[in-house]
Amino acid sequence: MASFDHRSVLLDEVLAHLEPHPGGRYVDGTLGGAGHSRAILERSAPDGRLIGIDRDPDALAAARAELAGFGDRVVTVHGCFGDIETILGGLGVAQVDGILLDLGVSSPQLDRPERGFSFTRAGPLDMRMDPTRGPTALDLLRDLPVEDLAEILRDFGEERYARKIARLIKEAVRADRLGTTLDLAQLCAGAIPMAEQRKSRIHPATRTFQALRIAVNRELDELDRFLAVFPSLLAPGGRCVVISFHSLEDRLVKQRFRDLAWTSSLPPRFAAEAGERVEAVCVPVTRKAVFAADAETEANPRARSARLRACERTAAPNLPAHTRPS
Repeated sequence: MASFDHRSVLLDEVLAHLEPHPGGRYVDGTLGGAGHSRAILERSAPDGRLIGIDRDPDALAAARAELAGFGDRVVTVHGCFGDIETILGGLGVAQVDGILLDLGVSSPQLDRPERGFSFTRAGPLDMRMDPTRGPTALDLLRDLPVEDLAEILRDFGEERYARKIARLIKEAVRADRLGTTLDLAQLCAGAIPMAEQRKSRIHPATRTFQALRIAVNRELDELDRFLAVFPSLLAPGGRCVVISFHSLEDRLVKQRFRDLAWTSSLPPRFAAEAGERVEAVCVPVTRKAVFAADAETEANPRARSARLRACERTAAPNLPAHTRPS
């Protein structure tokens, strides 16, 4: 197996906001190269424990090797963080002291052409974070009608030329001219006017590849499922830290954290009678998103788009779970 060398972003900020301590129990829902997990275990020594979850078998194998020295303080699970409630239940764990998510794609996934995430080197149109299951990007491109494909490119990639790119993709699929990631990247470049490309600071295929990756891996669905259940899995005082890399993810996290902090403006008795929340379920630890410092982005350009948000569980019961009115 090739090495899984991934540089963890916002490491100091994660530790500052998660506050791991001896005796604590933590979950890293996106284990990856285990950089964050190693730091959490070191900070929570000698008896802090960690459950690491990842859907990528290569990442999981590398993490197990990286964390082998921590012995039975670590349990690793092949799975998705959206299933965290089921995973913890299967391990007999009711609540933990902290949960971390580092969303998006890891450096090894991007850097290996055979994984299909890169638009700069030829590889199969795969894009699955777990290559052992589910349809590939090429499967989606073959199966989806133009209208559905354009909707994915528009909603998940915020691609202005979604309809045109979708139509060209379907034409290329029918003509058997779409076999590699470079084929798709060249198609995207041909669909976007040169004047637009000159004004943009990103590759013309960036938004399309992002959209397809999100769709293939059902990333926003996974995040939605996690955000719905995580408060009940945190002990009072426990913290949830989420690092996101684009506005679609960050918007979901920001809104959910805000809703969990909302309480009724009614007096407590009337609020209870109305079925509205009297106490906040979680309170914000970060008032605004936290970004990487200049020194980190200079050393690791992929940290530039990273943003961190954190909240802390209160002692309030989960129910009633009414959220802030829209």
